[in-house]
Amino acid sequence: MNNASTNDVATIASQLIACPSVTPATGEVFAVLAAMLEPLGFTVERFVTGEAPDGPVENLLAWRTTGKGPHFAFAGHLDVVPPGPGWTSEPFAPEIRGDLLYGRGAVDMKGAIAAFVAALHDLPEDLPGTISLIITGDEEGPAVYGTLALMERMAARALRPELCLVGEPTSSARLGDVVKIGRRGSVNMWIRVKGVQGHVAYPHLADNPISPLVRILSAIEAEVLDEGTDWFQPSNIEITDLEVGNAAHNVIPGQATARISIRFNDRHSGASLIERISAIAAVEGGTVEAKISGEPFLTEPGALSGLVSDAIRDVTGVETELSTTGGTSDARFLSRLCPVVEFGLNNATMHKLDEAVAVQDLRDLQRIYALVVERALTA
Repeated sequence: MNNASTNDVATIASQLIACPSVTPATGEVFAVLAAMLEPLGFTVERFVTGEAPDGPVENLLAWRTTGKGPHFAFAGHLDVVPPGPGWTSEPFAPEIRGDLLYGRGAVDMKGAIAAFVAALHDLPEDLPGTISLIITGDEEGPAVYGTLALMERMAARALRPELCLVGEPTSSARLGDVVKIGRRGSVNMWIRVKGVQGHVAYPHLADNPISPLVRILSAIEAEVLDEGTDWFQPSNIEITDLEVGNAAHNVIPGQATARISIRFNDRHSGASLIERISAIAAVEGGTVEAKISGEPFLTEPGALSGLVSDAIRDVTGVETELSTTGGTSDARFLSRLCPVVEFGLNNATMHKLDEAVAVQDLRDLQRIYALVVERALTA
């Protein structure tokens, strides 16, 4: 590991990567981050909430106020997905090979957190206003005990940011080419049709649930939710699972279940889609259970996205594309508080074997974050 000073971004990233923190995360990785922030004048609060199977989850809220001024928040997560077998080097033993830093979380998203911490060292000491870090340990999981719990803690401390940047890895071909200003919503639904179990040779004494379920799915497949909007791609429905659980070849099953996933834009809400699918299922006697993972949000292009785009251009020369593509993130919750955008590292290796980030990208991201914060607090 690099022996540079603690404000070296690659060293900071390596220290975070070296702490195994598979979701839901608690413990060492939060202690390491807290130890980095406290010498910089931050008040740091760590708390654990939730129970198995979705918890326990640790969260960290840190803030520093210097005189009167705006409140700028950085949000992110220290939990990572399981590394899986087949890595060239140990996933939690960070290693620089050539120009790249390898390790689980290098991109998603310990690298961005490291860049923000390193950027704090670059800021003027008398910079007015409040800087906060909203860091969770369950973004990669169900997100039940993470950012929502942090938002409650912030409300209790009367901490409400005016601007928020989430450090998700949004860049595609090169650092800074994509900034997310919104995300589609997500809802999963389980469609169940009950029948009557019986012998296949005596169908008149049974009621096969598979045929009506197939008709329900066919009707759902024929649905066109919308054609997209100015900022969002079309909403889409995907069938993600079929389950009968029938181990016998000569038995008509008593129940059949399908799962669908809908990613939807701001023409819809989770509740309206549940109602729509439930009506389709009811025609064939099906019932629907659903879980809304997040509603769509959009931060209209403006001051915050312009601030981030300008800083990217000044550091890298890259012209940024504003986008709403991709999956959900904790920005879906934070958008309730203030304008929020997402910007971070190149996402090519996130969740993959041998996840890696270019060390130069970490350094450029540090400079971009420092410019964004300084300009946000002095605007």
